[in-house]
Amino acid sequence: MTAEEQFMREALALARTAAHEGEVPVGAVLVAGGEIVGQGWNAPIARRDPTAHAEIAAIREAAARLGNYRLDGADLYCTLEPCVMCAGAIVHARLRRLVFGARDLRFGGVRSKFQVADSDVLNHRVEIVEGVLGAECTELLRDFFAARR
Repeated sequence: MTAEEQFMREALALARTAAHEGEVPVGAVLVAGGEIVGQGWNAPIARRDPTAHAEIAAIREAAARLGNYRLDGADLYCTLEPCVMCAGAIVHARLRRLVFGARDLRFGGVRSKFQVADSDVLNHRVEIVEGVLGAECTELLRDFFAARR
């Protein structure tokens, strides 16, 4: 198993936590120096907070842990393509790389609808890697929504 797959498996475990709590199953881990320094899962319903996305939670935890709002050289692993809000936070945090599993064809802010994280008009561009454990990430989302219908 590659390091990318290992970190994505951690994000998938967090996404399952979100699903168990009735939230859209998205999980994220933020890695610096080969170590997870932040993690999160979707919780906008539980927290009554529209910004309580997995990526935001992971970025906030990592920034607090590392004592800096700039997370230069860090990588974010997320089960679903980030929305525009999260893509903006990724750029502001100066992350080095974003690795995500499944595309979000409705709200994707990185590839599907918008290309915020590596846009030429911004002062920081994030390297994007997509499709890591994509089938598993997609299946988790598909099963979650199928059970709700």
